[in-house]
Amino acid sequence: MQRPYNFSAGPAAIPEDVLQQAASEMLDWRGSGMSVMEMSHRGKEFISICEKAEADFRQLLAVPQNFHILFMQGGGLAENAIVPLNLSQGGAVDFVVTGSWSQKSTKEAAKFCNAAVAATDEAQGFTHIPDPASWKLRSDARYVHICSNETINGVEFQQLPDLASLGCQAPLVIDFSSHVASRTVDWSRVGLAFGGAQKNLGPAGLTLVVVRDDLLGHAMAMCPSAFNYRLVADNQSMYNTPPTWGIYIAGLTFEWILRQQEGAASGVAALEARNTAKAELLYQAIDGSQLYENRVARDCRSRMNVPFFLKDESRNQAFLDGAKARGLLQLKGHKSVGGMRASIYNAMPLAGVQALVDYMQSFEKQG
Repeated sequence: MQRPYNFSAGPAAIPEDVLQQAASEMLDWRGSGMSVMEMSHRGKEFISICEKAEADFRQLLAVPQNFHILFMQGGGLAENAIVPLNLSQGGAVDFVVTGSWSQKSTKEAAKFCNAAVAATDEAQGFTHIPDPASWKLRSDARYVHICSNETINGVEFQQLPDLASLGCQAPLVIDFSSHVASRTVDWSRVGLAFGGAQKNLGPAGLTLVVVRDDLLGHAMAMCPSAFNYRLVADNQSMYNTPPTWGIYIAGLTFEWILRQQEGAASGVAALEARNTAKAELLYQAIDGSQLYENRVARDCRSRMNVPFFLKDESRNQAFLDGAKARGLLQLKGHKSVGGMRASIYNAMPLAGVQALVDYMQSFEKQG
């Protein structure tokens, strides 16, 4: 049976191979007699799952050994508080605001530190990334925060900023929730990265944090113990009961990523090539149309989240109804932005994007 193509922004599509394997192991994980959901998180069975998931994630994103990989809970939204509780010491923190999520990060962090907006293009409707040379970074900033891919607005940093070249010695914190594992990461420019798993890595409930060793041990006294990165790292993400099912599914997803091939490229490099091809196909269809438009500057268009608008908005519902009839699901744009949005994460095949493009062109011809 051909499953529909799910363009949801998150929770999002999970590779079918992963779902099938999880289904086959649901009642009995590899002869243990237990479902993963029934296991003790401190038992040898789950410890083996967790250790392999961490090792595979380190391999697929080439995470250096001086970074800790933490499996946490609360999603990216919670990390907007957890990061300043661990890194700010109540001091200055600078934010580059490029969309809805970095806006939320700034607002939440302001409860715990001296948060300031170093740059924003809000006046332009979050369609550009401010030139890093224009960023007003404070010399005493504890860290600089960016959302490297804005899920709602469809804005993506094509390269991470080099803060050192800007004369800034603060570590860079990135929220990479909606494009984690879709591309490689230049860890030489990053102090901490965090992301919810529910877009590219698995189900909702798991949050991944990758934090450089020297950034541990600076938590404010008010930081809850379960959110203290030092304690979580020292206890191998077992300080409290972790999201065991989420870690298991993420681990299967990591294995799936490592198996991917595109020509000579494998793993994340293969997915990056595939994701680039998918995005180019969709943006070309939008740009070549008289009905659809994308309003984001071409040099910062997201490869994961593609918002687009019908110039005749009276046809919006008809477009969505027709898409659903063709098995193209979850295309309605975020309520704060409107229009449409196609999220084309790792699990979305090129055939799914082609099916969307074919439908868009057919719908336009209907006039």
